[in-house]
Amino acid sequence: MRVFTEEQTMFRDAYRKFLAAEIVPHMEQWREAGIVDRTAFQKAGEQGFLMIWPDERFGGMGDNDFRFEQIIIEETNYARAGDWFNTLHSRLVGPYLSRFGSEQQMQRFLPKCVSGEYVLAIAMTEPDAGSDLAGMRSTAVEKDDHWVLNGSKTYISNGINADVIIVAAKTNPDNNPHEMTLFIVERGMEGFERGRNLHKMGLKAQDTAELAFNDVKVPTENVLGEPGKGFYYLMEGLAEERLLGAVGYLSSAHLSFDLTREFVMQRKAFGKPLSAFQNTQFKLAELRSELDVAQAFVDQCVAVHNQGKLTAVDAAKAKLITSELQVKAADIGVQLHGGAGYMDEYAISRQYTDAKISTIYAGTSEIMKVIISRDCLSDDYVPFNSRNF
Repeated sequence: MRVFTEEQTMFRDAYRKFLAAEIVPHMEQWREAGIVDRTAFQKAGEQGFLMIWPDERFGGMGDNDFRFEQIIIEETNYARAGDWFNTLHSRLVGPYLSRFGSEQQMQRFLPKCVSGEYVLAIAMTEPDAGSDLAGMRSTAVEKDDHWVLNGSKTYISNGINADVIIVAAKTNPDNNPHEMTLFIVERGMEGFERGRNLHKMGLKAQDTAELAFNDVKVPTENVLGEPGKGFYYLMEGLAEERLLGAVGYLSSAHLSFDLTREFVMQRKAFGKPLSAFQNTQFKLAELRSELDVAQAFVDQCVAVHNQGKLTAVDAAKAKLITSELQVKAADIGVQLHGGAGYMDEYAISRQYTDAKISTIYAGTSEIMKVIISRDCLSDDYVPFNSRNF
């Protein structure tokens, strides 16, 4: 049985109503436009649904319980609004400002991020460097009272809407390929340009952009954290990033199951509903079991993360199994829908095209397997009967 407080249950109900009233009715229009209107962030901010964790002095609730974000992610994805990347703003990028930012930076940026006036993004991926951050080519050179930033980024989520972008760049490329620094780049800085809003297979309403930095003068006060520590800062947030993903992937998989269940119970073939055929029953029985087992593991990861003990390995396991399961659930759904599953008017079609990216971003499934295999094949591996439970 899943455990949420009474306050969190009320929060879920309120957020679900917010989605139904303010977000879901506009999703189709935003998909056609290729971008979510900025008012979505502002309306969420007005009702306290955008950033939960910041201190009250910055406009937040001051509650860092990850289950609040879990509720937001689950409800957003189940409402078929997952291409609104509110969580990337709220829980993936936002915490960089509180973990590594100065008091002045927090006072300057957090209140406007909480309210939705500012939209956040993070820029790591480059045309020739994805998972391999050591291959990054963007550089920054320190001058008297500023840094000069040069380079390009691609596949940046919230890239068109973003007002504040945390940009990773190398600051000692000749001597240390892992030495990089994080910079806070703001809308309107001279030399900062946005390229195309990229067309994608799925997640059509999510603005995914190319960004260019040509001799951008970044003030010293816009350096995030300690210069040269950016690589370690990025690594520190990976476990939570993958848990954020896992929660969303699994919620989408639950939706694919429910959409398919409803269809096979109504659609008839050879005089009886599809649900009466053994193949349908076995496919859905297997999928239902996998979903429930995965949910138990993800909920446990959330509980452990709330204690500050979630490991990179367990986060990788959660990311691997849920992203693959999201793809599987959508694939089974399309197959059991038959020809209807290939039609865009059926929700399962969108589920299928939206799902594939989940096994790629925030670390591919192959990268997750490398992380997990290093752990289970290391000399420090603990056999099951020797573990302290």
